[in-house]
Amino acid sequence: MARKTFSIPYTPSPPWPSVSPRPLLPIRPHPAPLRSPSLPSLPRQDTVHKDYALSTHILPAAYPRLVPDVPLPEIPLHSDSTSPTERQEKITTVVKQLIERQECFTQGRMPGGHGQKPLWNCVNRYVRTCKRNTVNTGLTLFLAHANGFPKEASPIWETMLRSLLDSPVASLVDEVWSWEAVQHGDAALLNAENLSGIFDWQDNARDIANFLLHYLPDEVTPAPLPTQLTRIPQAASDARKEHGYPQRKIVVVGHSFGGTTSILAALNFPKLFSSLIVVDPVVVNHGSHNFGPELVRGALIRRDTWPSREEAFRLFKQRPFFASWHPDVLRLYVDYGLTTDPSGGVRLKMSPLQEALCFMNVHPPREVWELLEKLDENINLRWVVPAVSWFLKSFMPSFVGEQETKVRVWRRPANASNIVFPFAGHLVRVVVLCRPS
Repeated sequence: MARKTFSIPYTPSPPWPSVSPRPLLPIRPHPAPLRSPSLPSLPRQDTVHKDYALSTHILPAAYPRLVPDVPLPEIPLHSDSTSPTERQEKITTVVKQLIERQECFTQGRMPGGHGQKPLWNCVNRYVRTCKRNTVNTGLTLFLAHANGFPKEASPIWETMLRSLLDSPVASLVDEVWSWEAVQHGDAALLNAENLSGIFDWQDNARDIANFLLHYLPDEVTPAPLPTQLTRIPQAASDARKEHGYPQRKIVVVGHSFGGTTSILAALNFPKLFSSLIVVDPVVVNHGSHNFGPELVRGALIRRDTWPSREEAFRLFKQRPFFASWHPDVLRLYVDYGLTTDPSGGVRLKMSPLQEALCFMNVHPPREVWELLEKLDENINLRWVVPAVSWFLKSFMPSFVGEQETKVRVWRRPANASNIVFPFAGHLVRVVVLCRPS
């Protein structure tokens, strides 16, 4: 068995009031055949490593949606002729509207039932093209991004992959899948007409489970896959749910929002997961600060259009939030987080409104905090903890406190380990992959 490492010693959880965690809504097949959309971005001709082929794929998101189909609220645009004061007043009105809507949904008072509009997820696949010199089953990595970042340009993924796949441990990795939630990146472009005006993180957990249950091929092959992934037979999905994968070891790496929703998926479908590496996931107890409104306002006021990618890159480098990023990560964000605009410029693929809606949903992080102790002990759980996070400290003081962190990483003590990076923040630029025992 691999040796466990601990930067943070064991800390027991104090008593807490239950938030009455909800069960996941069952995932059902779409009642009617779906017309496959085209990829919104041209297929990439590059790759992160010479031994791995890169391709982009789509799959139907989990059906139905937990949240109802709700119209999007209108927000003032940066291009509006309104004064800064008027714009701030309008933003304040929208924030209040979103809070009221979220409370209505959380309390079960929102009409509309479950959303029926079809949505899509996008994934990047990086598959080994040369044969490994071993008969052991290699690792399949699944990467789940933070809120606001596309599948290519989370502050970790492709920059990390280039280093990882050029290192000796690359011999362990057969395939990598980089996930994109329905309102992020290329998926946001595919779903622009069908996204709801409310979001629940449970749906991203259901989407992750939907991919792992129904669309991930049984075994790794260097052969090309269709752009729209094929749903496997229901009997095979049922076998996965009960017994896992006979020819894969799934290591899920989730950052922030992606870490929280990956844990939630693993709580409900434990046989699908060999290991979970969670990079500063948003997991908070019942009494924690209500971080939603501050982050919602910050998302709504952000600029989302620029004359060109180069101008966007130049202006991003001047912003404190982006200034600390590695240039390679920022370039990925500009290349893959932005799309061409009808006006001739570029804009964010994920709208500020959708980023705000994702920040607005604060209940699932508390559900996961309560449920973590029930995570299957066969799943190797590793916490990657940044020591410094001025960004989250500004908005979520109770999330980044030393005592809160100590408790969080030991909510599931069995088969768990943790490591603290002394000079890293929430947008940590490095991931330590542990070899599953």
